[in-house]
Amino acid sequence: MCGIAGWVDFQLNMKMHLKTLESMTRTLENRGPDAEGIWHDTHVAFGHRRLSIIDLEGGRQPMEAAGISGDYAAVTFCGEIYNFIELRNELKVLGHSFRTESDTEVLLAGYLQWGVGVADRLNGMYAFGIWDRRREELILVRDRMGIKPLYYFPIRGGLVFGSEPKAIFANSLVPRRVSLDGLREMFDMVKTPESTIYDGMFEVRPGHVVTFSRSGIRKRAYWTLQAAPHTDNYETTVQTVRAILEDTVRRQMVADVPICTLLSGGLDSSTITALVAREFAPRQIRSFSVDFSRNVQGFEADAVRGSADAPYARALSEHVSSAHSEILLDSNELLDPDVRSRVLHATDMPPTYWGDMWPSLYLLFREIRRHSTVALSGEAADEIFGGYQWFRNPAAVQANTFPWLTTGSSRYFGGSQLLSPYLLKRLEQESYRQDAYNAALREVPVLNGESEQDRRMREITYLNLTRFLQTLLDRKDRMSMAVGLEVRVPFCDHRLVEYVFNTPWQMKIADGREKSLLRASAKDLLPESICNRVKTPYPATQDPSYENGLRRELLEVFSDRNSPVLPLLDTAKADALLKRVEAATSQPYNRGSLEVALWLNRWLKEYKVELAI
Repeated sequence: MCGIAGWVDFQLNMKMHLKTLESMTRTLENRGPDAEGIWHDTHVAFGHRRLSIIDLEGGRQPMEAAGISGDYAAVTFCGEIYNFIELRNELKVLGHSFRTESDTEVLLAGYLQWGVGVADRLNGMYAFGIWDRRREELILVRDRMGIKPLYYFPIRGGLVFGSEPKAIFANSLVPRRVSLDGLREMFDMVKTPESTIYDGMFEVRPGHVVTFSRSGIRKRAYWTLQAAPHTDNYETTVQTVRAILEDTVRRQMVADVPICTLLSGGLDSSTITALVAREFAPRQIRSFSVDFSRNVQGFEADAVRGSADAPYARALSEHVSSAHSEILLDSNELLDPDVRSRVLHATDMPPTYWGDMWPSLYLLFREIRRHSTVALSGEAADEIFGGYQWFRNPAAVQANTFPWLTTGSSRYFGGSQLLSPYLLKRLEQESYRQDAYNAALREVPVLNGESEQDRRMREITYLNLTRFLQTLLDRKDRMSMAVGLEVRVPFCDHRLVEYVFNTPWQMKIADGREKSLLRASAKDLLPESICNRVKTPYPATQDPSYENGLRRELLEVFSDRNSPVLPLLDTAKADALLKRVEAATSQPYNRGSLEVALWLNRWLKEYKVELAI
């Protein structure tokens, strides 16, 4: 896992601009704390920050190589290729030789052999840039599910790219400008493919290749979700899901550094931890969970969290004999200015949804990094197998919008209630959201003869995989890489996604509950209490002192007439909220509104953004 940056300009000699490339690269130091590398050719320069995972000595980047036919290419690569050993063996038969044991060298040789077709052969999480000297082309490639980020910004005569916006902004040719569309993206929890909040900046779409040459930019998909008939019976389907998961976990355990798992005690993380523990035996795998000291002292069930995680995580740990650590946080840590500044600089934009989950995830990963360099996580199981309540809520399923933004589903995701009426009117958020929803529906593949229920559930699943899951993967990548921790997500293996995407809905709810198919595939691995546990989200603090701390901070913002967020807020609403007595219980609705205002203010102050609204 690493951070990458690059700059191509056909009007410049890059040897004269390496200082800029070095500055771009060093913004990504947290993503790659172990080494830095710079490479350049006449019109191109690559930068790389390395987090050493495989072949600690031989995998340095950027890496360059000549092909059998004399072609020449260089690469800057972020991520992991899980099938690199098979690919290396195949390439050896074709005449390639290797001087390292790294997956980077295999990727480079694969490009020299198959061109951009190498992407079709990769199993992994990755984002990389390749310079083809003979063709004078830059090739940017992102993994199928969008696990690893990759941004680019076209400029006159060239293109700048990087793992995060901050790397691109380190180039003085790139402006920091945000218009209404950027704010619309910011305030809605829908990650529109390719879009960013910044004018002129784009993300490489998951499963896509972006090519830049003297003739301009070309884009093409090398992978998309396809509709196909499901011919396996239920028993075979259960066995196939299990077989893919076992193979995926086995592949993703390859590392030359300590690994661990993230364990909440839910079905998803428990399944991954149990499979890892079996592969790791007779050694003992480490597992980590997170919660809040207030929750442990007196957990209160709410609309989405029916039980605390800790007892279930302990039960699974005892069941598989993992070395388990419980990381407990308190509100003061979440409110710490240094922590919140680090969260902001990891995201390069205000975290306008998920609230306290951003700093808590950062703190969890910071502690894990003291013990391990690689962690396996249960992310994406809910989107694939239908775990969220909106998969089963008829009102959400039938709504003419994204199901997680329907009444009841969105209450914990954020809040724009303190924004000024003028700004809300200018945003026209409902219209923007509707256009985004309609555009997403037009992409959904169709299977002729499919039942009405299966057709709609295919749509719901597609929306979750392409618009909702991206928000989770982005959050996990930013918070983990902020501390130099690599998080792997076995449920994002494209073979599993393809297979379950085409599995009929009735198989996914065979026992009348969420994630029936996954439960059936993993039941022999887990204690009955965990196998039957109701879906519970990532923990959020229930401590009212957290909201009160946010209110005190917003009061300080209002006391400073130069606070940049003030023109964007409804001061009457904010004043009414601040004048209320301190909260005695946790109020997620209030917290979301407060968080949005405070993150906006910090972002505007620290990033010096031009708002074109």
